[in-house]
Amino acid sequence: MSIFEDTAPRAVRHEPLRVAVLGASGSVGMQTLDVCRHFPQKVEVAALAVRSSVEFAVKAANEFNCKYVAFADASVKGNALLDSLPQGCKASFGPEAVQALAELDEVDCVVNAVVGEAGIYAGLAAVKAGKVLAYANKESIVVGGDLLMPLVKPGQLIPVDSEHSAIFQCLIGENPADIQRIWLTCSGGPFFGYSREQLKHVSADDALAHPTWKMGAKITIDCATLMNKGLELIEAHHLFDTPMDKLEVLVHRQSRIHSMVEFVDGSVKAQLGASDMRLPIQFALSYPHRWPAIAQPVEWQETAPLTGDYADEKTFGCLALARHAGTVGGTLPCIMNAANEVANHAFRRGRCSFLDIERIVAETMNASEVQRVEDLQQLTLVDAEARALARSFVG
Repeated sequence: MSIFEDTAPRAVRHEPLRVAVLGASGSVGMQTLDVCRHFPQKVEVAALAVRSSVEFAVKAANEFNCKYVAFADASVKGNALLDSLPQGCKASFGPEAVQALAELDEVDCVVNAVVGEAGIYAGLAAVKAGKVLAYANKESIVVGGDLLMPLVKPGQLIPVDSEHSAIFQCLIGENPADIQRIWLTCSGGPFFGYSREQLKHVSADDALAHPTWKMGAKITIDCATLMNKGLELIEAHHLFDTPMDKLEVLVHRQSRIHSMVEFVDGSVKAQLGASDMRLPIQFALSYPHRWPAIAQPVEWQETAPLTGDYADEKTFGCLALARHAGTVGGTLPCIMNAANEVANHAFRRGRCSFLDIERIVAETMNASEVQRVEDLQQLTLVDAEARALARSFVG
């Protein structure tokens, strides 16, 4: 099911919009809080969740006078800083506490910025509870899109990734049946133009030096391998109910065109703007309206020429692996994602090389049995088995 069966939002939106920010201490989470900071009359941060960043959570809870704070890491429960939470603020602990925030009566919109596969639990909880879901957790749609998307009501899920927000905006008022191709743009990362031989010698510090976007470490490494773009292909496949062979990647170094939709009559619509994640975050919170810009606008008279290049799937094999996983479907995207998270982490810790990320993911995919997706319990088991297999390939 596409999120464009009907463009009219069905989920209830109050004003101010009562928001739960999950993954609040991460890059997208912090930028979400900044958007909320600029629109205090329109947005109320009712709840926030972090993994273990007690100092950050306490400071943010006091700034926004939050009613609820959740910590995925239950070991922080005895931290003395928790005594500084605002009066009446309820703190809870453990992964289930994060999920519970998505179901609160006092929350209208859940911003899911949890990193990795773990975000699927809160995403499913939010959808089932009828919340507006501003989604920045691509991995959980990659892993559990077959479970999540059939539950989503039209207008309930608003993508936050810059590419998918761009596609969403391009499709407003359009008939999805008229889509010829969807073009996801890609900066190319820090190693654009490198050969396989050059990639043998790059370090984690090299890979973390993204030329355009400021993001968390995991997603930045994924951008360097082009796995991030592969995950986004699968995400677009689910969000817009579009076959994988109608999804293309365009390397666009200037990061001004955030994605494009080509229609059957040859017309192409693109969404352009500054390279600032607060733009798609703000749109997700304001939809179906638009609020005044807080990001610095692009001076189009002075911007560099806009260019496009092919994505090199032979040199950056993770993109080809993701495209294959999305085409096969079933549990293969879950297997691929789990292996990538293990390999990405190992590379950042100096336990494998950059090209080993691709090798570990490929070997894990080849050694795993692909099943039809049945339920969340099955995906949890498949994820755990794939991670264990991937760890055995790290060494």
